[in-house]
Amino acid sequence: MRIGPQSGPQEKFMSCTADIAFFGGGAGGGKTVVELLDPLRCVNVPGFGGVIFRRTYSEITNEGGLWDTAAQFYIHAGAIPKQSACEWYWPKSDVTIAFSHMQHEKDKYQWQGSAIPYIAFDELTHFTKGQFFYMVSRNRLSKNCGVKPYIRGTCNPDPCSWVATFIAWWIDDATGLPIPERDGVIRWFIRDGENILWEDNKEDFKNLKTGQTPKSFTFIRSLVTDNIILMANDPNYIANLHALPLVERERLLNGNWKVRAVSGMIFRREWFGKILDAAPAEGRTIRYWDRAATEETPGSGDPDWTAGVKMRVLNGIFYILDVKRVRATPDGVRRLMRQCADQDGHECEIWAEKDPGSAGVSEISSLSKLFPDRRFYANPVHTSKITRAWPMSAQVEAGNVKLIAGRWNEIYLQEMEMFADWTQVDDKPSKIPHDDQVDGSTGAFNILARGGGPAIA
Repeated sequence: MRIGPQSGPQEKFMSCTADIAFFGGGAGGGKTVVELLDPLRCVNVPGFGGVIFRRTYSEITNEGGLWDTAAQFYIHAGAIPKQSACEWYWPKSDVTIAFSHMQHEKDKYQWQGSAIPYIAFDELTHFTKGQFFYMVSRNRLSKNCGVKPYIRGTCNPDPCSWVATFIAWWIDDATGLPIPERDGVIRWFIRDGENILWEDNKEDFKNLKTGQTPKSFTFIRSLVTDNIILMANDPNYIANLHALPLVERERLLNGNWKVRAVSGMIFRREWFGKILDAAPAEGRTIRYWDRAATEETPGSGDPDWTAGVKMRVLNGIFYILDVKRVRATPDGVRRLMRQCADQDGHECEIWAEKDPGSAGVSEISSLSKLFPDRRFYANPVHTSKITRAWPMSAQVEAGNVKLIAGRWNEIYLQEMEMFADWTQVDDKPSKIPHDDQVDGSTGAFNILARGGGPAIA
């Protein structure tokens, strides 16, 4: 069995001489594989060794994760697996390549005093800047094995990460795409406190009295179209990337480091198409409630709304039938929910978002007593609003979500289009727009999209 990189970016990454190199861009470029292959060149050298990090332990051990991927190559390269320790061992040279995690910031101190010739970070943007640079200090030799210590990292684009700032010279500020002429170009840096100082040549640092030895670094672009083996074995993979929501598609298909989930990039009013007069009478129907409990008063400011979104699915098309929203006391909210249940009829399931913790359990238990004659279900949420919105975003852009005419249409479209991941927005408005109708819509969509009936009662 031939073990080695594919020609192109993989080969370029493995032949790189920089102290530190990042291999990043779109999904499917074979980044993890080449990170696993890289140390195989040195595993027969006594005194060599390495650690490959993922942020959490499960990302190493899950089916198809780092451990399973390594097994495809390391066994053929003469390694003995030590799965309980997450290590691969080469007995002839007494070399170990270990897999480890750094879930918490403090976990970096477990490596205090270590000397590791090869350090790699799989999905580098998941790690903090502090974790990375602490491990840079551990990248050294404990024995004179003749292999220069080096660090490698792989990642997909994340414009909010420290990695995006670190590799800015290699990225076109206007397009967010890597600059072809700078791909693989080596530069030198030192850290001055929290600042990174860059020069094109190592000698340019001679006049700085920092006492630091400059490190060489480069960034190499990776895209799915570079991975000939994947494209041949799974031709549908690129179609899956094309089907992603706009922001994720730009990042994972095209390797865009600047695109952000700002207003108009998650939902656009034109994606909903022509507003329909009526929806098909058949199909599974639910009304999903995102609840607030603050009544609008002269002193209440601009409180959140309770929003109840009624949605139906038939043959892969999602119809938004009605949206009710109100600012009211808890009793007022409960009255509206009961009124809608009576109007919607028995065929319409009632769902309510369940907050985490015991308070959420108690509230759902109380709400369920409102509907002894209806199908009432709770939906616990454990992910961010933006994560919950991506599936619906993709289907709206594809034209598979339709609005039924109603007085609520314009306010609904305004809110959907204003929705953003405000953690990624530098120039935030003084008041973040409401997203109650968004939450109600994405909650209803995700339940209908998964099919198979209610999962939680």
